[in-house]
Amino acid sequence: MASDFKYDFRVKNLGACKVPSPKPYSTKLGDAMANYTRDDQYILRSNTVDASTVGPDYDPAWMLEEAGPREKIYFAPSHVNAAIVTCGGLCPGLNDVIRAITRTLWYFYGVERIFGIRFGYRGFRSEFNLTPMKLDPDIVDDIHNLGGSILGSSRGYGEVEPIVDALERMNISMLFTIGGDGTQRGSLEISEEIEKRGLKIACIGIPKTIDNDVMFVQKSFGFDTAVAKAVEAVGAAHVEAKSAPDGIGLVKLMGRDSGFIAAHTTLSTSDVNFCLIPEIPFQLDGENGLLKSLEARLDRRKHAVIVVAEGAGQELLIDRKDTKDASGNASYGDIGPFLRDSIKEYLKSRGREANIKYIDPSYIIRAAAAAPVDSHYCARLGANAVHAAMTGRTGCIIGQWNNSLVHVPIRMATYKRKQVDNEGPLWRDVLESTRQPISMITK
Repeated sequence: MASDFKYDFRVKNLGACKVPSPKPYSTKLGDAMANYTRDDQYILRSNTVDASTVGPDYDPAWMLEEAGPREKIYFAPSHVNAAIVTCGGLCPGLNDVIRAITRTLWYFYGVERIFGIRFGYRGFRSEFNLTPMKLDPDIVDDIHNLGGSILGSSRGYGEVEPIVDALERMNISMLFTIGGDGTQRGSLEISEEIEKRGLKIACIGIPKTIDNDVMFVQKSFGFDTAVAKAVEAVGAAHVEAKSAPDGIGLVKLMGRDSGFIAAHTTLSTSDVNFCLIPEIPFQLDGENGLLKSLEARLDRRKHAVIVVAEGAGQELLIDRKDTKDASGNASYGDIGPFLRDSIKEYLKSRGREANIKYIDPSYIIRAAAAAPVDSHYCARLGANAVHAAMTGRTGCIIGQWNNSLVHVPIRMATYKRKQVDNEGPLWRDVLESTRQPISMITK
């Protein structure tokens, strides 16, 4: 490339655009243009900033720190005792992250005292008598081919004092927490207790959330594998639906508060006719409700496929209880059987056959081994978590943002859940794919 080359991304246009588009996308009443892309929206060419070239106006508080190995580190490798813990529900890629952390510690830094804490945070509690697993490259060599976690996992038992007591007794230098927002909030509290005690222990998180709902993380590991498996379930539902008169395939997918898996699965196949997600409440009854819209679809095409995220439609469940699970998350009602029974009752009241096939592949997906795309991602996350810990960084997670791996303070990553923007391009594309009525939303 010539040294005098200049970037110029301006795109030629044949002329002024004057014809109105025939398709409204917005869910905002009275604002049909809200969901179109404007001509003044741009993406920056580079997503990195070199502070040395910015000058005195550089403010690191406004920028995400890029992850990676540093020339100087904080810990002497020969003094390091490292611990790894996996918490919460299963997710494709857990073993891949354990493997990457272990191999990077061992081969890159020469750290040979690596301990796997058994069954989540309860592994730190003396009353459970769970001996830590010693990890080395031979032990983790093939675990990326397996689903689940070789360390086991569990929810709860995140009280910080007994955990930090155990870290002190074990003389741990760095703790790697692999888990969702509850686990990472616990990791932040652990790091704060460590600081209060004046200890030198680094706490680095690797966000594990199959729902892809962590802020400032472009994509969580296991998500691509989950979508791939979910597409298989939708394919089966579509075959079943087309093979019966007025056939309906109903698939419930993961997504407590965020509908990313449902949305991406819908876009990965042209078979979904209704995509229901937690971010967008929907009507069941009435002229604009799901049941009437579904019946109209059956009149036109004689079959239908519905994908529903597990957290969608919770306001419709009259038996929903305000309780919490061991991780502190609200306990949700089961929307899948509720929709199945409601649809069946409605169709029978209309004198129609109710050929509904209900599929819930959630635990099959969670227990699956990671697909190559996730294995690759997990390898990078685990390696960069080690690089962060060796430099003494703490109270942060490793994530991908704008296609770069970065350090994200846990406080920023967990201040709220990432959700599908119901006025954004992802949901606009879902509406285009399903052709479901916008008016199905709750007014």
